[in-house]
Amino acid sequence: MADTGTAGAARTPGTSPANPGRVLTALILVAGVANLNLSVANVALPEIGRDFDSSQTMLNLVAVGYSLGLAASVLYLGAIGDTHGRKKMLIAGMCLSAPACLLAAYAPSDTVLFGARVLGGLSAGMAYPTTLSLVAALWTGPPRTKAIALWSSIGGAISAMGPLAAGAALQYFWWGSVFLLTLPLLVVALLMAVRNVPANVHESSEPVDNLGGVLSVLMVAGLVLAVNFAPMPNAGAAVLGLAAVAVAAGVAFVLRQRRARFPLYDLSVASRRTFWVAALAGMIVFGSLMGALFIGQQFMQNVLGYTSLQSGAAILPSPVLMALCAPRSAKLVERYGARFTLLVGYAFCFLGFAVMLLLWREGVDYWRVGLAYALLGSGVGFAGTPASRSLTNSVPVTRAGMASGTADLQRDLGGAIMQSLLGALLTAGYAKSFAQQVSASPESASISQATEAELQKSFGSAADTAARYPAYSEQIIAAAQQAFLSGDQWAYSAAMLAIAVGIVLVATLFPRHDAELALLAAYARADRPARAATPG
Repeated sequence: MADTGTAGAARTPGTSPANPGRVLTALILVAGVANLNLSVANVALPEIGRDFDSSQTMLNLVAVGYSLGLAASVLYLGAIGDTHGRKKMLIAGMCLSAPACLLAAYAPSDTVLFGARVLGGLSAGMAYPTTLSLVAALWTGPPRTKAIALWSSIGGAISAMGPLAAGAALQYFWWGSVFLLTLPLLVVALLMAVRNVPANVHESSEPVDNLGGVLSVLMVAGLVLAVNFAPMPNAGAAVLGLAAVAVAAGVAFVLRQRRARFPLYDLSVASRRTFWVAALAGMIVFGSLMGALFIGQQFMQNVLGYTSLQSGAAILPSPVLMALCAPRSAKLVERYGARFTLLVGYAFCFLGFAVMLLLWREGVDYWRVGLAYALLGSGVGFAGTPASRSLTNSVPVTRAGMASGTADLQRDLGGAIMQSLLGALLTAGYAKSFAQQVSASPESASISQATEAELQKSFGSAADTAARYPAYSEQIIAAAQQAFLSGDQWAYSAAMLAIAVGIVLVATLFPRHDAELALLAAYARADRPARAATPG
């Protein structure tokens, strides 16, 4: 097979596997299972909250549980796949996904549901990183860029379609039905993968750094959970403990990777500008999309009064524009480079959140909702391809699992952190606004501390309280809507700030097109001895 990850490959016709259409379809379907599972919970959150009387923090955990399991495991499991067989890892992950979906669908409590979501994320951590690593191993040059564009856009579109499918299911079935939606797709994807995906494609002969893998799991899990628990009352000790675990594991992980003979995560490769800048840039972009879906679904149902089907259908502009912009993105990357295309994507994402911040109010017309999601979908469609392509082109083919694991972290760690951060800001803003409204109310003296705590816990909890006090129902719901709008303003402002940071990062540190090609050629020359020494 021709050289991979080179600037020269970008100027040559490149190579593809036998039956490329069937192979890529199988890989996209496997990624689709993970992407669909990632987003279906968001639409069901209001019903889950009412059924279990969940706090907003618990709802945040249910929403982020899948991303948590996936983000915490992708580096470790990607390395295992590089050594022991990517196809084996892919098939094992698909098989584990089925019981995880069933456990989530029939969970007897929100705690069990959170555990099932984490288990589902772990199953995706086995399969999802493998899909991009196989794309990197089987395609080179412009065909690789096109394959990544299709993998990224269709996978992202399937993720964004999740709320629509979940909303349709909730019209006729209970909330657990949303976790069963992926089972038919899972069966098709598994059969396609078994029949069409090649085995033993440029696997590494190096042993897996198991200690580094465990440290990476602790580092990511501690970070995500610390952010989620931050807004909880009386959770300071837990937050500090989780943050300490994340920092200690992170320091130990870096020290381990510097000293290990066969590191799990090659820091010399990760320090390449086309790698780490693209990794951070993609993390902000994909995380912003997941945060927008998470907050937006609750806004549409709680404030605008949309049904679950209507709120799911409302985001259709996002997957449509994602799919339409991705092919154009691939052309822009080949012609103008990753830096330019990333900045185009960022501009659209920033405008999307600006629409949310300035135009999303109680009773707004749908066009303002659809416009925001259209801009976000365009942004992710443009930015997804260069973010993923830069990672895979910056590493030798035997490190494809490292690149694909990092690409998954863009979505999953980025999604987990942004959902956690935006959810925490929503929770804090909601509670503060409701507390202020209660204090200013003439009936404040007659409201017990227990009732006030219920009102501040979440919108669903406030709705339950309103049902118990019908005489004050309209006032309670109106106050809850106002509190939610106050909290989501905090969240949208934070998202715009994160995107602005990303714009500065890419504009100042990512190389322009000619410099990018020169760097990739230099990286390829440095990696060539390692490739030659590895059995192919």
